Amino acid sequence: MHRIRSFTLALALALAAPAVGADELPVLGTGDGIPVLKAVGDAFSAEHPSTKVLVPPSIHSSGGIRAVILGQAVLGRIARELKPEEREHGLIMTPVFRQPAVFYAHPSSGVTNLTVEQVTKIFTGEIANWREVGGRDLRIRVVIREEVDSTLGVFRSTLAGWKDLRFLERSKLATTTQEAFDTVQTVEGAIGFGPYSLDLEKRVTVLSLDGHRPTAPEYPSAVTLSLIHREATITEPAAAFLDYMFTEKAQELVRQNGAVPVPVRKSS
Repeated sequence: MHRIRSFTLALALALAAPAVGADELPVLGTGDGIPVLKAVGDAFSAEHPSTKVLVPPSIHSSGGIRAVILGQAVLGRIARELKPEEREHGLIMTPVFRQPAVFYAHPSSGVTNLTVEQVTKIFTGEIANWREVGGRDLRIRVVIREEVDSTLGVFRSTLAGWKDLRFLERSKLATTTQEAFDTVQTVEGAIGFGPYSLDLEKRVTVLSLDGHRPTAPEYPSAVTLSLIHREATITEPAAAFLDYMFTEKAQELVRQNGAVPVPVRKSS
């Protein structure tokens, strides 16, 4: 019952926008990829003045899925695969871009690169001060996410030592991508993780991993952002926006915002 109430409140907040009308197209779901989708959505709206694409704050992938299933949204955004029981509702998933999953720190850390071993020891509490990894003499404050978080899922499957990693008990738990960003940006010594964007570079120190920048081919971890819909309920503007994601202009905007476009539309 508590989860139902929480989802209803989150959905109401996500849909709360001034003068919501029939010409607005909300795309609900994960906190991953918001700056990228906003950039593409704004460009689409500029070319299609009768449709305003909205990318509200996160209600998680599961929230976007429920909203589309219940008919509360035409399009959802997810950063994980659909489960078999979710597909039974007629959901169609279309991958649109890949976004590096990154670690980032408050600039006070004095660090720009970590090895996988170092970052693992930071999140388990074995390394507790930035000076131990070449930074300032400053306590490390760890910000973590819930197990359902898509970035955490990518790290558990791609980084050595992360599959069964147990976080430092006194870590700060952020329940949304935005809360994690905001906490690390404002708390000295903080470190967190989430989806990469160029906007993130302006707010915190995005860390290289084993010497590889997030946009380098050798970088090991990335989240795939997909849009979901139901054939029975998709509208003409929503279908047009899906098509637009695979235009040359949209894919260039994806690249400009630090993500890697999926070049060919493959829905499943």
